[in-house]
Amino acid sequence: MRPLPVSHELPPTDAEPGVLVGVDGSDGSLWALERALQEAHVHGLPLRVLAAVNPTPSVVTAGLEDVMQDSVDRLLVGMTDVVQRGVAAASANVPGATVAPTLHVVAGDPITLLLDASARQHTLVLGARGNGGFSRLLVGSVASALLFHALCPVLLVPGPKR
Repeated sequence: MRPLPVSHELPPTDAEPGVLVGVDGSDGSLWALERALQEAHVHGLPLRVLAAVNPTPSVVTAGLEDVMQDSVDRLLVGMTDVVQRGVAAASANVPGATVAPTLHVVAGDPITLLLDASARQHTLVLGARGNGGFSRLLVGSVASALLFHALCPVLLVPGPKR
C-alpha cells in the first residue's frame, strides 16, 4: 500500500458526513482505527483519520521560536509515519474494505481538535485509553471529554480482554 497524502488541517466541515477516528499511536487508538475502517466500509461512508500533536507550551521563550517550530515539524512527521503505518495495518486486518481514508495530522490540543472535527460527522470512533500515564483509568481523559461533548455519536472501542 502506497502512503496516503496527509493534510495538516482539520477535515472540512462542509464535506459529506463520515466516520472520524482519533489516533495517537497507542494500541487503543489503533484498535479504534480498525473498527472505524469497518464502520466506514459497512455504512459506505468516508473515513477521516485525525491525529493531534500537542507540543506547544503556553509560553515560548523569546529567541526559541525556530527551535520550537523545528520540534513541532519533527513531531508532525513522526505522527504522520505512525498514522500511515496504522492505516496500513488496519487495512490488512479488514479484508474487503475499500474505503480510502483521508489523513489529518494537526498540531494542537487533541480534545479541541477532535471536538471541532466532530461537527457534521456520522460517528466519532475513539480508543478507550490512549497514551496517557494513568493506566488504571478505564476511560482516558480525551475519550471522557469527547463522550460528553462531541457533536456526533461516539463509539468507544475497548482494548482486548486479557
